[in-house]
Amino acid sequence: MAAGAAARREPGPGPGGEKRILCVGLVCLDIISVVEAYPAEDSDIRCVSQRWQRGGNASNSCTVLALLGAPCAFMGSLAPGHAAENLPDVTAHDFELVDFSQYKWIHWEARNAAEQEAMMRRVERYNRDRPAAERVRTSVEVEKPREELLPLLGLAHVVFISKDVARHFGYQSAPEALQGLHSRIQPGATLICAWAEEGADAMGPSGELVHSDAFPPETLVDTLGAGDTFNAAVIFALSAGRSLQDALTFGCQIAGRKCGIQGFDGIV
Repeated sequence: MAAGAAARREPGPGPGGEKRILCVGLVCLDIISVVEAYPAEDSDIRCVSQRWQRGGNASNSCTVLALLGAPCAFMGSLAPGHAAENLPDVTAHDFELVDFSQYKWIHWEARNAAEQEAMMRRVERYNRDRPAAERVRTSVEVEKPREELLPLLGLAHVVFISKDVARHFGYQSAPEALQGLHSRIQPGATLICAWAEEGADAMGPSGELVHSDAFPPETLVDTLGAGDTFNAAVIFALSAGRSLQDALTFGCQIAGRKCGIQGFDGIV
């Protein structure tokens, strides 16, 4: 599903009638230059190779979900060419086209907060009138430490916060951030924070704290999109009914595997 330059199309259910996971957010073009060593500031260094790769947090997460075998869909602004400028974010009006009966989970990459709050409220209203088995679970990733994004912490069933957001509040570890920010999420929600090589921690609905170590590859190759990979793998596991501990460990395992390869091909 796309908003903006491309036509809008509502996908049907996945194979066997399985409901899909929808990712809402950004798709962009990443231009990656490979060099022999990390360049010093203001230095000139020869590029060994260069590649263009589709990127964007929500787009990357949708890619990983598809590679893991989850029926999924992406909602964002697409351009007809290889590069484009000033593509609009998805609006609440665009989101009115979404048929919730097709989805079991909707994930947002926090961007235009006011519009996304309206989208999440619409899902809340839909869920109120449905039995538990038909409700849509929601998640949001708050990566940027921008004040206008912080209200979104209280609107999803699963909330991913970044190391940068944790440090913005003065926290120096994932467990400290989870304990300090737990009051900002809605009752019964889950709060998750990955902390690079230290692994990831999560606080579940009853306040229990769980941890997973990181699973670094033998050779570090490419960390671009590792966080998006972690989010997707956790969502994949939780949406399949796995425990929070299992989902957290699976997320760290798949993110570690991604760091050992270029791009996403070969992640599973």
